[in-house]
Amino acid sequence: MTAKIYRPAKTAMQSGKAKTQFWLLEYEQEVPRKVEPMMGYTSSADTRQQVRITFETLEQAEAFAKRNGIEYRVILPKEAKRQVVSYTDNFRYNRLQPWTH
Repeated sequence: MTAKIYRPAKTAMQSGKAKTQFWLLEYEQEVPRKVEPMMGYTSSADTRQQVRITFETLEQAEAFAKRNGIEYRVILPKEAKRQVVSYTDNFRYNRLQPWTH
């Protein structure tokens, strides 16, 4: 019974960082999923995969895992490298590539 503790990245459908400030504890898959032949649903006998516990800090998540005897691994978030670009740079006279429309 191992778990991973991580901070989720923003989804591709959002531009802001909503729901990314909390830490999640999620159990890793122990039993492989299988396709149910009659309906084609994907199912698993492992119900721990459905459990996602939210914490405000990494320390709280680690303390919870230690207190309950859960083996865990921490996945640290990678901060996005933002490049500050000005819109007016598109119209500079000394651009490397000429502006065309």
